[in-house]
Amino acid sequence: MNDEILTLKEVAEYLKLAEKTAYRLAADGKLPGFKVGGSWRFKQTDIESWIEDKKTSNKDNDE
Repeated sequence: MNDEILTLKEVAEYLKLAEKTAYRLAADGKLPGFKVGGSWRFKQTDIESWIEDKKTSNKDNDE
């Protein structure tokens, strides 16, 4: 299992988003993350689970 911790910049790059968009999603509770000393951090496994969840929920909405 990969428990790597990613920064906001790394998550934005991984998801192909602007950093501002990734920050807004995290601040709104739509992207799973946590703050350490005022800076956002993300577990890579949580981001991958979030992606899978979004893929599943989008399929459900298409039907």
